Amino acid sequence: MIIANPIYDTVFKRMMENERIAKFFIGTLLEKQIESVQVKPQEFTYTDESVGIAVFRLDFIATIKTESGEYKKVLIEIQKAKNQIDLMRFRRYLGEQYKKEDRVDEEKQVLPITTIYILGFTLPEIEPACIKVERNYRDLINKTILTQKSDFVEKLTHDCFVVQVDRITNRYQTRLDKLLSIFEQRNFEDERRITKTFSHPTDLEEVKIITDLLHHAGTNLEERRKIEIEQEAWRTLNAMLEDQSKEILKKLSETERALNEKERENQRLQDQLEALKRKLDNQ
Repeated sequence: MIIANPIYDTVFKRMMENERIAKFFIGTLLEKQIESVQVKPQEFTYTDESVGIAVFRLDFIATIKTESGEYKKVLIEIQKAKNQIDLMRFRRYLGEQYKKEDRVDEEKQVLPITTIYILGFTLPEIEPACIKVERNYRDLINKTILTQKSDFVEKLTHDCFVVQVDRITNRYQTRLDKLLSIFEQRNFEDERRITKTFSHPTDLEEVKIITDLLHHAGTNLEERRKIEIEQEAWRTLNAMLEDQSKEILKKLSETERALNEKERENQRLQDQLEALKRKLDNQ
C-alpha cells in the first residue's frame, strides 16, 4: 500500500485529528490506556521578507485523561532537521506551556507535562529508535528509590519520549513496533521521500485506520500538493539557515582572529614596556 510520509506536519495533523489514532499514538508511547484526548495544533510561522518565505509550522498539544482519572498535557514536536533555531524555539515554547494555566471541565488547573519528540535526524549517542527519559525520586539520605510521587514535583518536572525515525527497523511484533512502522523511513517511491510502500500486515485495527488515511493523503492530488509545498518551503528555509550559519561562523572566525591579533599586539606592547622598565631600573 502507498502511504504518505507522516513526518510532515500536514500529514501528522490529519492523523491526530482522528481521536482513535490520537489515543493509539499517545497511549502506546506512554504505555497508558487513554480514556479521552483533545489535540490542538498550535501554528507558528517563520517569515523572511527578503526572500519571500512564509513557512507554517505546527506543534501539537494534547490534553489527555488516563483510565486512572489522571490528566496530563502532552506536547508533541516533529523536527525534520537539526536546526539550532528549532531547538531554541521549542525551549521557549516549553517554557510558555509551563507558565500557562489549563482548563479541565471549565476549571483552571496546572497539568503535568509530558513531551514527545519525533526526530527526522539521528542522535549519534543514542542507538534505539524509541526511548523514554524518565525521572526517579531518590532518597539521598537512605540511598533508596521512592515509589510515592508528589503532585507538586510532577507539575514542575516532566518525562520525555524521543523517536528517531531513521533508526526504526523492519521489526513488527509489539504494539509499539506497529506504531513505529508507520514512521519508518524506508521503501520510498522516489527521492522526494513524500510517499512510501507500507508492506506490513494491518492486523491491528488502529494501524489499518492510519494506513487508509495516509494512503488517501499520499495519492490524492490535492493532499499531496500540500505536502510538496511544505517540503519545498522547509528545503528553502533549511538552505537559508545553513547559509546564515556559515555567515555567522565566518564572522565569529574573523572576530576571533582580530581578537587574537589584538591580544598579540597588547602582549608586544607589554613586553616593550617591561623591557623599558628594566632598562630604566638598571641606569
